[in-house]
Amino acid sequence: MTVVASRHAWLTWIVRAVAAAGVGVVVWACSTGWGAVVHGHPAFAVLLGLTVLGSGLVLWRSLRPRNPRQGRHVVLDLVLVVVGVGWVAVMAWLRPFVAVEPALTAMVSDTDVTVTETATRVELAPAGGMNAGGTAVFFQPGAKVEARAYAAVLRPLAEAGHTVVIAKQPLGVAFLATGAFDDARAQYPDADRWVVGGHSLGGVVASTQADAADVNGADAADGAAPAVGLLLYASYPSGDVRVSLTAAVESVSGSEDGLSTPDKVAASRARLPAESTFTVVDGAIHAFFGDYGPQPGDGISAISHGEARSQISSASTQFVDSLSR
Repeated sequence: MTVVASRHAWLTWIVRAVAAAGVGVVVWACSTGWGAVVHGHPAFAVLLGLTVLGSGLVLWRSLRPRNPRQGRHVVLDLVLVVVGVGWVAVMAWLRPFVAVEPALTAMVSDTDVTVTETATRVELAPAGGMNAGGTAVFFQPGAKVEARAYAAVLRPLAEAGHTVVIAKQPLGVAFLATGAFDDARAQYPDADRWVVGGHSLGGVVASTQADAADVNGADAADGAAPAVGLLLYASYPSGDVRVSLTAAVESVSGSEDGLSTPDKVAASRARLPAESTFTVVDGAIHAFFGDYGPQPGDGISAISHGEARSQISSASTQFVDSLSR
């Protein structure tokens, strides 16, 4: 009896430790990424709340008196430990990359650009309205990167007369925002033409969205596909879209990118239309396509972030301008 009780006591303390870790990961995520929690898609904030609630219930249950001979309590505790450790690990991994300057300053409206933020998107709109031709840009962030992190690099597009819509993805995963482009098209009917873009994983999903729009979404009024362009930031499609994709393609990459490496980008040429253009920013790394701090596994830059951002914005603006009527 004493040995059984002792073993069960140790298991109970392990359960309590895991529950405490659940609370701890929430505190850590909020203290280090509060801006992304508040300004990101609400799904992550909901999961943080559920984590605190679940951890509290587990702690409360562990404090209740129980009969150590009841084997079902031991089994349940073991299940709680396994599930709890997995949940804490997932929550730690989902902690987003938080937007930093100059992206935060770029989120402020002025006489040139009007910035609007909702629970599911960030909009950068020309204060005087879109240019004639109505070309807008829909952008998918990279994995776990806060949408606001792309405000500075994409703001020049709005200054040039193009409305820019940046998706806030559930849990920072582009595959969970595959319907966001259709939602944007419905929300902004004045945009006659769209360029779909994305960074890293966001670019993979953007490639799929642009390809699907070409195949299934031709505009009945003039026969023009709603996705007239695909703008890839350190990214490439997951499959071969050479035949199905009729949108113009601009691939912007960094020569020192440690994630979407130059070799991977070069290999994507065979999967994109022959007319696709490739711009390599010499010295740029993966994290230079937004403003969210360093990223694990990235390369070492050989150029300032500001200079890289300027070149990326310039290539993007020239590309979108070239597709305007």
